[in-house]
Amino acid sequence: MVTSIDTNQTVVFDASDSARRSTVNFTGTGGNLDIQNLSAQKPIALTITGNFGQNISNVLTFDASDHLSISKSTVNYNNFTKQTVITLIDTRGHFLGTVTLSGNTYNLGGGHDHHDHGPHHNDPWHHGPGPGHGPGHNSITVPLKNISHFNHHHEITVCFLADSMIATPKGAVAVQDLHAGDEVLTYVDGEASVSTLSWAGMAHCTVNPALPDDMAGYPVRILANAIADGVPYKDMLLTAEHCLFFDGAFIPARMLVNGSSIFYDKSITSYTYYHIETPDHAVIMADGMLTESYLDTGNRRSFTQKGNVIQLGGAAKSWQTDAAAPLCVERERVEAVFRQITARTGANWAAPATVQNPELHLVTNTGATIWPANCKNGTYNFMLPANTQEVHLASRASRPADVIGPFVDDRRQMGVAVAEINLLSAAKHQAITAHLQTEKPEGWHATDWTDCAWTNGNAALPLPAQDTQGAICMLSVKIRAAGPYLADDTAQDVAAKMA
Repeated sequence: MVTSIDTNQTVVFDASDSARRSTVNFTGTGGNLDIQNLSAQKPIALTITGNFGQNISNVLTFDASDHLSISKSTVNYNNFTKQTVITLIDTRGHFLGTVTLSGNTYNLGGGHDHHDHGPHHNDPWHHGPGPGHGPGHNSITVPLKNISHFNHHHEITVCFLADSMIATPKGAVAVQDLHAGDEVLTYVDGEASVSTLSWAGMAHCTVNPALPDDMAGYPVRILANAIADGVPYKDMLLTAEHCLFFDGAFIPARMLVNGSSIFYDKSITSYTYYHIETPDHAVIMADGMLTESYLDTGNRRSFTQKGNVIQLGGAAKSWQTDAAAPLCVERERVEAVFRQITARTGANWAAPATVQNPELHLVTNTGATIWPANCKNGTYNFMLPANTQEVHLASRASRPADVIGPFVDDRRQMGVAVAEINLLSAAKHQAITAHLQTEKPEGWHATDWTDCAWTNGNAALPLPAQDTQGAICMLSVKIRAAGPYLADDTAQDVAAKMA
């Protein structure tokens, strides 16, 4: 079975209701193959032909609700067969199928292409052509996450809101009034020059208040004079991921939110946002503030194009190779800018109240909650009922970006750091090491450590059935580190968020 996708066409491939072995042929540009309902019970064997490669704007889309793991899934290019194979694996390690493409579609071996602004649960994500990483051997394999772009509310949004005033040779123009072919001012080393817009787009956002503020979609409001006198010259509204230009580098607006002069405007829960693109990523001026033009890292398809389109766009670009200036998310540099801006308000920014107690406990495969029988020197001992096949290590969990400050670019939910785990019965003493393996159970963060791993506050731990069958056992868990946690992030709150 061969399905064709024409220019700017989207085709849904329902893995549950399609032939297991299928071929999709891209005949134009700007097309999208949307793969849904992946299942270990019916793995796919999909072949992509036609216009799909490093300089083509066609993309694949997957649905994260299928529990596809971009860390466990892989992309392999074989120099002998001249084929790229994407192997799809879910979060529990189950095989979901393969997607085979001709040639070195993602330029594996050409440098790393992944800047993760932070994952968003149960939102779709997509990937398009872009470089991978590694040496030029006959075969190279990388995690799927290295070529993917995870997004929220269709895509990561990096945009201006209406009435942002963009500097042009004719004066300031509202962003919604700009179209492809219009001229804007761009800046290099403080010197202004003229650039012609190659593309302009718009999209709509509806806030999801169930998510953290920085991921919910709330716009960031930067008050007039927040950065310096006259900068910006009026209140500025942009999306959380939009970058501002400081001392030769771009810093995401979300990392500068201080709650006073820069804050999430929760009075705005639905809005239209706008992108303007120059031929090359550039420093532009909006509301008197130096910021960025659009960098297409793979989310162009979520926008409605405005006016006469000059360029449909090619391969997804990256911060590493295509940005007008480096992306800066390092704490030391960002925190210095954050505190300088906050000092202008005359108020001292204070981190939120925190606690250290992780409230560590177990939840068994039958749903029973087990609290530790005792704890000494970081070792928690739990008595397990007979026939316990799996437990979840449940605890408080908070994000470093919330606990320490937004100038920390770590938005993972961090529970406890677990070292040794031992299962003890009357007949046997056995080390449990599933959390230390490369392929970890659900709820464990990937790490380069070999003797310790962090949970996300609700981490699965399978137990050997032959050792717990008919036997009451003790599970001994050594905690290497825990906390701090937001005072209002209880273990029950974490469990509810992950249910």
